[in-house]
Amino acid sequence: MIKKYEEKMTKTLESLDRDYNSIRAGRANPHVLDKIKVDYYGTPTPLQQVGNIAVPEPRIITIQPWEASLIKPIMKAIQTSDVGINPTNDGKIIRLIFPELTEEHRKELVKDVKKKAEAAKVAIRNIRRDANDAFKKAEKNNEITEDELKDLQTKVQKSTDKYVKKVEEAMDVKSKEILTV
Repeated sequence: MIKKYEEKMTKTLESLDRDYNSIRAGRANPHVLDKIKVDYYGTPTPLQQVGNIAVPEPRIITIQPWEASLIKPIMKAIQTSDVGINPTNDGKIIRLIFPELTEEHRKELVKDVKKKAEAAKVAIRNIRRDANDAFKKAEKNNEITEDELKDLQTKVQKSTDKYVKKVEEAMDVKSKEILTV
């Protein structure tokens, strides 16, 4: 009975990790390109499927398209995205050069990280509330006993505490990564 609520909590944590991967932390991270879609013969296609993405240096990402005709659409997709970096190309390879982050920008990113963590914690607590509501309803309908209700509520609270702790750990790791120069 508790399994489906734990799965929802796990998905919340996975979503937070994806959000954190897309935050630029001063060093090149190919995951910042995960949400970018390129117009490939009229079909929006993930950038990873139209070229080879590499990180040859800590602050540079290179994209080598499978076809030379894709350079312009890839450049356009990156420019219209929220990556915030202007791509350059030499006719074969597209380069994204990440500038050093200013102290002020780092602090803004940490605020954003904390905001995303707080949203994840709220989502986890909402899942707990939904679980408890379902358990109370089951008890009211005589599907479970009062003791089973208390046991389920205790278990879902333990799961909630565990996942909130994981969110806080992820937030601390990402904040340290951003603040490390």
